[in-house]
Amino acid sequence: MSAALSWNLISVDDYLNGELISPIKHEYIGGVIYAMAGARNRHNDITDNIHGSLFVRLRGKRCRPHTSDTKVRIRTVSPLRFYYPDISVMCDPNPPGDSFHDNPVAIFEVLSRSTRRIDEGEKKEAYLMIPSLRIYALVDQESATVVVFRRTEDGFVREVHHGHDAILSLAELGIELSLAEIYDGVELSPEPNPEAMA
Repeated sequence: MSAALSWNLISVDDYLNGELISPIKHEYIGGVIYAMAGARNRHNDITDNIHGSLFVRLRGKRCRPHTSDTKVRIRTVSPLRFYYPDISVMCDPNPPGDSFHDNPVAIFEVLSRSTRRIDEGEKKEAYLMIPSLRIYALVDQESATVVVFRRTEDGFVREVHHGHDAILSLAELGIELSLAEIYDGVELSPEPNPEAMA
């Protein structure tokens, strides 16, 4: 006879209230919470570069970038999920009293060996179901490579941008970013591999 697994599912309200006082961030999938691990300096440098560039270009405009302290609620897939993207851009924010947003226009995830599978699989599938999302960008840590999934009339189209001279168009936000900015001051692997994210 096999024993059935017993899950102590957490309610959404308990999760959201707990996150306000928890020293550790947790992501939420259908009542189960997952603690988030810390990141290496390279990951943080890339994330800071993206946020800083977006902040300068979007300052005074309708859309605002947010760091990984901002949760995104995903109601368009089952089960209900809350993720903490590395960077998200909101043009239609939730009320100031909320601890999450529902309508990101752009999401950036900086890939690491421990998160690549989830960011390229589970999270990508969930993020692309958000009606407001126009851009999902996967940023490599090992080489100057950014893979973008951009919403078009025919669905999401995959683009690969490689090399410091490449320019990432964010026409949906009225701006662009160079990969030189994204990777400014970041020591990359000696042999970039643009096929790493094929």
